[in-house]
Amino acid sequence: MASMPTKAIGAQTHSVSVAAPKRDTRLDVLRGLALITIFINHVPGQIFEYITTKNFGFSDAAEAFVLISGIAVGLAYGSRFQPGRRIEMGIKAAKRAFTLYLAHMITTFVTLALFICGAWLFQRPGLLVEINILAVLMNLKEGIPALLLLGHQIGYNNILPMYGALMLMVPLILLLNEKGTLLALAVSGTVWLMAGIYHIVPQNMLFEGDWFLNPFSWQFLFTIGIVSIMHVKRGGTLPRHPLLFALALSYVVLSFIWVTARLWDLGNYLAALGLPAVLTGFDKTFLSLPRLLHVLALAYLVINIPAISKAFRRPADHPLTILGRHSLNIFVAGTILAMIGQVLLYITNRDQIIGPIFVLVGIAVQFAYAYYLEDKREQEKSRPRIGGAIPVPVRANRGPDAYSQSKRK
Repeated sequence: MASMPTKAIGAQTHSVSVAAPKRDTRLDVLRGLALITIFINHVPGQIFEYITTKNFGFSDAAEAFVLISGIAVGLAYGSRFQPGRRIEMGIKAAKRAFTLYLAHMITTFVTLALFICGAWLFQRPGLLVEINILAVLMNLKEGIPALLLLGHQIGYNNILPMYGALMLMVPLILLLNEKGTLLALAVSGTVWLMAGIYHIVPQNMLFEGDWFLNPFSWQFLFTIGIVSIMHVKRGGTLPRHPLLFALALSYVVLSFIWVTARLWDLGNYLAALGLPAVLTGFDKTFLSLPRLLHVLALAYLVINIPAISKAFRRPADHPLTILGRHSLNIFVAGTILAMIGQVLLYITNRDQIIGPIFVLVGIAVQFAYAYYLEDKREQEKSRPRIGGAIPVPVRANRGPDAYSQSKRK
């Protein structure tokens, strides 16, 4: 996807000056759009919610975010997952998962504080009944450990636990992909299917129920992203055929008509076929097949329609590029802002003026925060290193993969 980086190589006993590879900004732009959409959807009850992607197709921004994350992980870890470095990459993935866990704890406990303070300051105890908070407050002795052990998730705070679980699966996914792309997809697809049929999903601890987003189901979409980009990096190409294009376009159109015309009753005819619900339903927890096919069809069209693909390739200093480049920080900030928005809308009885204004202000704050993070990043990059540049030794038979892009997660 990204162009091959240029490099100037001196004699074998000298240093190597390696030019930074050009970053493919399409992933950052798409991730930035997904972050904005997730933020809008997490402030329900205001007009902008009705124009987000979930209202025009089977899948929504969560599916797009996971697919993009899989592609990004393939770029960041794939070429480095080599004999002698596998343990190192496994540790790196585990550290990333722990970072996601800490981020989840931040958003969870800030959410608790916001709703408790809102209920107390504005005398609106009904806030404590919202988004699965009451179960924790009624039994703190079991509630706090449940939160810490991911056995209870506050509403709208359930993406990061699933994503963290996916990161722990990265070494296995890469190992399977090394044995063969079809093997990785077959194993991942089987796990997805079995999880959907037999409801294999992490359980809640405070009351009967499951994780809202099942990592054993969502890993299939994540794996598709990883193996696809790894296939491209090895010199392969994604299948392009007029029939595939027509099928993808037709499915996206069908999904649009189905959702906008509210033809959900037609799902009963699919269920009457006697197939498992994971193949015929629209369940988000188990990433049912209609949702999975929809996000893949959209991705196929984006890749194969040059005008659309080009539109997402923005300059490195474009606001959406910068927003997507700092995805985790922005996601945490967006989640906290969304929880403030939920409290605000509750105490104002979902005022149709305050809600949209808050969403616009919240998006502006996220862009401002992204620019702050980018400026901080540039300042750190420009600081002179002690001892000057670090020479990179040249080793024999070092192929272009040694200089492949390392995509920052």
